Amino acid sequence: MLTKPRYRSLIPLIIGFSLLAITVLGTLWLVGRQEVAVGWVQHTEEVQKRLATIQSRLQEAESGQRGFLLTGQTAYLEPYDTSLAGLGVEFSGLAHAVADNPSQGERLVRLRAMTNRRQDLMRVTIEAYRNGNPAHALALVRTGQGKQLMDGIRAGIAAMSAEEQRLLIEREAAAHRQASLVKVGLLASGLAILLLALIAIRDAGGRLRDAITSRDALEAANARLTQEMGERKAAEQQVRQMQKMESIGQLTGGIAHDFNNMLAIVIGSLDLARLRFTSDPDKAKSCMDNASEGARRAAQLTARLLAFSRQQPLEPRAVDANKLVGGMSELLRRTIGEHIAIETVLAGGLWPAFIDTGQLENAVLNLCVNARDAMPDGGKLTIETNNTHLDERYAAAHDEVEPGQYVVLCITDTGTGMPPHVIERAFDPFYTTKGVGKGTGLGLSQVFGFVKQSGGHVKIYSEPDQGTTVKLYVPRYLGSATTAAQDEAAASPLPRAQKDEIVLVVEDDERVRHMSVDALRTLGYTVVQASDGTQALAVLAIQPRVDLLFTDIVMPAMNGRELADRARKQQPSLRVLFTTGYTRNAVVHNGVLDPGVAFISKPFGIDQLAVKVRQVLDGQGINRS
Repeated sequence: MLTKPRYRSLIPLIIGFSLLAITVLGTLWLVGRQEVAVGWVQHTEEVQKRLATIQSRLQEAESGQRGFLLTGQTAYLEPYDTSLAGLGVEFSGLAHAVADNPSQGERLVRLRAMTNRRQDLMRVTIEAYRNGNPAHALALVRTGQGKQLMDGIRAGIAAMSAEEQRLLIEREAAAHRQASLVKVGLLASGLAILLLALIAIRDAGGRLRDAITSRDALEAANARLTQEMGERKAAEQQVRQMQKMESIGQLTGGIAHDFNNMLAIVIGSLDLARLRFTSDPDKAKSCMDNASEGARRAAQLTARLLAFSRQQPLEPRAVDANKLVGGMSELLRRTIGEHIAIETVLAGGLWPAFIDTGQLENAVLNLCVNARDAMPDGGKLTIETNNTHLDERYAAAHDEVEPGQYVVLCITDTGTGMPPHVIERAFDPFYTTKGVGKGTGLGLSQVFGFVKQSGGHVKIYSEPDQGTTVKLYVPRYLGSATTAAQDEAAASPLPRAQKDEIVLVVEDDERVRHMSVDALRTLGYTVVQASDGTQALAVLAIQPRVDLLFTDIVMPAMNGRELADRARKQQPSLRVLFTTGYTRNAVVHNGVLDPGVAFISKPFGIDQLAVKVRQVLDGQGINRS
C-alpha cells in the first residue's frame, strides 16, 4: 500500500528534472547562437578593415607616383612599391571574407578590376618617365583617367562599406537579441533549479514521514514478536527481505550499484553483530568479519576506479620482470587451477622496468584470471617477457604512446577469444561479457589505467576460438641502480612501538582521528592529536619531542603538506607520514609520489598502519625515485 504513493512522489521530481534539462539545453543553444552572432560582427569588422586598407594603399601608391613624376626622385617609388605589394593579400582576404555574400562578391570583382586598371595606368606613366618621355607621362596623368578610376574605386569601397555597415547594424542587433535571450534562459534555469529544490525538499519531508511511520510500524512489530516467539524467525526473515528489496530498488547501476551492495554488507552485518553481541558472540564475530570483508571490497573498488582514472599514487622503481613473474608462479597455480597449464618464457638480458611493483603484480594476476575464465574446459596460459622498441610510426598510430624502449609482458591463453566489437570495449569500466555475479567489469579497465598512468601501453590481440594475447608495454628503467628486491609477504607479528616513541596524529574528521589514535595506542605508541594544522603546530611548540607526524593531506585552511613543511622548521628531524583518500596535487604529481614522501592510502587497516609507521620511523617506506 505504500508503494504507489511513493512512486507518485517521484513524479514531481521527474517533471522538475525534465524542465531543468530543457531549460539548460535551451540556454546552451542560445549561447551557441550568440557566439555565431558575435562571429558575424567580427566578420563585418574584418571586411571594413580590409576595404579601408585597400583604399589607403592605393592612395599611398598614387602619392608616390605623383612625387616621382614631379621630381624624378626614385625615393618616391619606395612607398609606391610597398603599397601595391600588399594589395594582393588584402584582396584575397577580402574575397574569402565576402564569399558568403553574392552581392558583395560582385562589387569586389568590379572593385578589383578598377584597381588593376589604376595600377596599370600608374605603371605606364612611371615607365614612360623612366624611358625619357616625361611629357608623355604627364599627358597621361592630365587625361583624368586616373582620377576617374580612383573616384570609381572610392565609390565601390564606399558601397561595400555601406553594405557591411548595414549588415553590422543588423548583426549587432541580432547579437543583442541573443544576449537578451541568454539572460532570460539563465533566469529560467535559476527558477527551474529553485523549483526543483523546493520539490526535492517537499519529497524529502514526505520520505522522512514515511520513514518515521515505517520505524513506528517496525517497533510495533518487534513488540508483537516478543509475545510470539514461534513466529520470530519468519518475521525477521521478512524484514531482512524488505530491506534487501529496498536496497536493490535504490541501485542505479555501475558504481552506485557496487558500492551500495558493499555498504549493505557492512551496515547489515554490524547491525546483526550488535544484536547478537551478548547472546551469541561467535555469530557476532562472524558478522563483524563479513562487515570487514565488505569494507575491503569497497576499498578495492575505489582502488580500481582510481586506477582506471589514473589517480592512484604510484611508487615506481627498477623492477626485474623475470623475477616478478617467477615469484608469482605459486600464486598463479593456486589461482588458475590445475586444469590449465602455465608456461613462462623469460627473455635473457631483460631490461629493468620502471614500474610500481605491487600494481604490476595485480595487473598480471588480473589478466591471468581473465585468461582462466576464458578457458572453462582447460587450456594453456603462457607468460612471456621481452625487450622491444616502439618507433615513431607505431606511436603515431596509437593514442598516448611515446616512442622509446619498453619491457613487454605478454599473457596468452588458448581460450574462447574475443570478436572485434568486444576488443573495442574491453577497457571500458563496468563492461563485461561474463555472467551475472562473475565479474565486475573493472579488471581490464584497472590494468589499462595503471599502465597508462605509468607511461606504458596495453594492446590486445584476439580472434574468436583462437585465444587472446594481452601485451603490457612497461617503460624501461634507464638509471644505474640495481632492481629492487620483491616484497615478501611473511606472516609475522604486527610491528610495535619501541621505547617511548611519540606520534602526533592530525586529522580533521573526528571519527577517523579517534580510530587512528586508538590503533596507534594499541600498538604501544604514545599519541597526541590535533584536529587541524594550526592546532598541530601549537602542540609541536609545547611538546618537547615528537618522533612522527601522521597527518591527513586534505584539511581546511592548511593542508598536510604545508603543515609538514612548517613542522620541520620547528623540529628538523621530525619524520612525516601522509594519508588521504584523495591524493592529487599535494604529494602526488602526474600520478607518482613526490621523492622523499611516505604515504598510506585511506582506508587502511591496523596491520597496514603498523607496518608503515614502523618503516617510516626506521627510515624506510619512503619514495626515493
